[in-house]
Amino acid sequence: MAVLLVLGVLAAGGVAAYQKLGPRIYKQPVTVTEIALVSPAQASVLVTATGYVVPQSWSKVGAKIPGRLARVFVKEGDVVKAGDVIAMLESADQKTAITAAQSRAVAARATGKTARANLAELEVRLERARSLVNQQAMARMELQDLEARHKVLAESVSAADAQGAASEAEIDTWKVGLKDRVIAAPISGTVITKPAAAGETVGPQLGGIANIAEIADFSSIVVEADVPEARLSLVTVEGPAEIVLDAYPTRRYRGTVVGIGKRVNRSKATVVVKVRFTDTLEGVLPDMSARVSLLRDAIKPETLQEKAKKVVAKEAVLERSGAKVVFAVDNGKLQALNVTTGVAVGSSIELVDGPAVGTRVVRNPTSENFDGQRIKEGE
Repeated sequence: MAVLLVLGVLAAGGVAAYQKLGPRIYKQPVTVTEIALVSPAQASVLVTATGYVVPQSWSKVGAKIPGRLARVFVKEGDVVKAGDVIAMLESADQKTAITAAQSRAVAARATGKTARANLAELEVRLERARSLVNQQAMARMELQDLEARHKVLAESVSAADAQGAASEAEIDTWKVGLKDRVIAAPISGTVITKPAAAGETVGPQLGGIANIAEIADFSSIVVEADVPEARLSLVTVEGPAEIVLDAYPTRRYRGTVVGIGKRVNRSKATVVVKVRFTDTLEGVLPDMSARVSLLRDAIKPETLQEKAKKVVAKEAVLERSGAKVVFAVDNGKLQALNVTTGVAVGSSIELVDGPAVGTRVVRNPTSENFDGQRIKEGE
C-alpha cells in the first residue's frame, strides 16, 4: 500500500511538473495572423486582389543591325517622344561605301554619255553610207561593217546604263543601312533603364534582346491584379476600386476597372483584371507590388483623405500586468509587445500604437505564452 501511495504522489508531481515546464522545454503550436491596414472603404469592398503595376505601352529598344554605339543621347529618367533619336551606331564604313558607290555611279553615267555620243555619230555615218550604197557609190561590205559597229556601240550604251542603275541601287541599299544605324524611340515615354554606353556592341547577334534602352509610357500604367476565378462575377468594367502600393502602405489611390482578361490561369485559378489609376500617378513606378480592392461604391474625395486604420484580430490582444500586449513571431520565438488599442473594426480592433503593418502575431495567445518562448506554427 505504501508503495502505491508513493507512486501516486510521484505521478501527480510529474504531471504538475510537465504542465509547468512543458511550455518552456517544447515548442508550443500556435496559430498566426498579421497586423493589417484597413481602408475606410472597407465596408464597400467586394473583392481584394494583389498584382503589379504594368505599363500597357512598353518598348525594349534594340538595333536592327549589329554595330558599336557611337553616341547615346538619353539617360535613365529622360522623357522622349516617338521618333526622337536616342542613339547612333558607328557609320564611317557605311558612309565610305556610299561615297564609293556614288563614284561608280558617276563613272557609269560618264561612260554612258560617251557611248551615246559615239553611237549618235555612227548613226549619222550609217545613214550616209546607206544612201551611198543605194547609189552604188560605196561597197555594201563597208555598210555592213558600220552596222556591226552600231550594234556594238548600242550594247555599250545598254551596259553603261545597267552599271549606272546598279550603282544607284547600291547607293540606296547603303543609305538604308545608314538609316538603320540611327536608333529612334518607337513610342513616347520615359527611359526606365540605364541605357547602353557609347562603345558597347549591340544588335541581333546578342540574341535579339533589347540592349540599348527600355521605354515605358507612364500614362498607360495600370495595375494587373489576379482575381480569383470564383469571385469574377463580382467584377464589372468601369467599376470603382482602391489601390494601395506596397511601397506606400499609408497612401490610397482611387482606380477604375478598365479590362478583364480573356484567359484563366489554371495553376492559380485566377483571371487578370486591369485597374487604371484615377488619381495622380505620383510615385507610381512599373513593377511595383499593389493590393487592389474592387468596391461596390466609388470613394468620395473626403473619404480618400481619411487615414487607413492599423488593425489586428481582437483575440490576438491579451492583458498582462495591466497592459495590453500581442505576441509577435520572430524566428520561431515569441516577442511580447505592448500595444494601445482603439475602436473595434468588425472582428478586429484598431492599434493606435504597436507593431508595424505586416507583423505576424499569435492569433489566440494564452496565459502559458511568454516572451522568448519557442513555438511552431500550426495550421
